[in-house]
Amino acid sequence: MQLIPYLTFNGNCEEAMTFYAKVFGGKMGPIMRFGDMPASEGMPPLPESAKNGVMHAYVKFGEQEIMGSDTMPEGCAGGGYQAPQGINVNIAVDNVEEGRRVFNALAEGGKVTMPFDKTFWSAGFGMVTDRFNTPWMVNVFDPQAPR
Repeated sequence: MQLIPYLTFNGNCEEAMTFYAKVFGGKMGPIMRFGDMPASEGMPPLPESAKNGVMHAYVKFGEQEIMGSDTMPEGCAGGGYQAPQGINVNIAVDNVEEGRRVFNALAEGGKVTMPFDKTFWSAGFGMVTDRFNTPWMVNVFDPQAPR
């Protein structure tokens, strides 16, 4: 079994996933667009402005993946963007230097909740909401620490 975070964006999914591929040293898979969906009975017509929106995208880095899409416009299939609440995406890194690099990249244009620093459980930990509204926790993995 694998848990894969699925992130939702407000029209900037392609930009966000391209950014995550760069930050995490990953590769982006093919992008499916809302305009590629076949018509479906009972589905309201898709506004022209939404057709280029990302219906599905993913980034693979190592054995991990993150997936995402833009939200449908307001009034279409329950559309309308809402910022994530009550969740953070945690990324465990092997050392402080990598943790600081990832944290600083995610923090650029975002909002730092807890600066990256040493804690009682980790050599480096920080919390940030990036410029795409995704909340992250960057944690230097210590195999000796309790989980």
